[in-house]
Amino acid sequence: MNANYFIDTNVFIYSFDLNNQDKRGKAKSIIKNALSDGRGYISIQVIQEFFNVATKKFKSPMPVLAAKEYLEKVFMQLNVVYPSAGFISTGLDLAATTRYSFYDSLIISAALKAGCSVLYSEDMQHGQKIHNLTIENPFKKT
Repeated sequence: MNANYFIDTNVFIYSFDLNNQDKRGKAKSIIKNALSDGRGYISIQVIQEFFNVATKKFKSPMPVLAAKEYLEKVFMQLNVVYPSAGFISTGLDLAATTRYSFYDSLIISAALKAGCSVLYSEDMQHGQKIHNLTIENPFKKT
């Protein structure tokens, strides 16, 4: 992969899913590639959403110290997009024009801000193009 790509929260959540080995394997592969190729992007929102689920909703919730270790070893090794007023304004524009929720629109806004050509997400329309960004569901069965 030669271009930047954005990884949505669900990819990180599936990397811990012991009940779905196919999705878990694909998620772990995306994360591993992002850690090695330097082209993977996330946003603060992805980090917040992941830890909300991991520490409260996992079948065996992630202990806070394990969460901190994951933050340092995984999330902080990726490229992180930080919010700004313009970033939020773009998210609002996207919410108005795409019919995605405000939070999904913020994910798209972050991917656009990072210059990503692909957004890996299970939560949005596979194949949809928004500006120069293509949404790709990495778990879609072909």
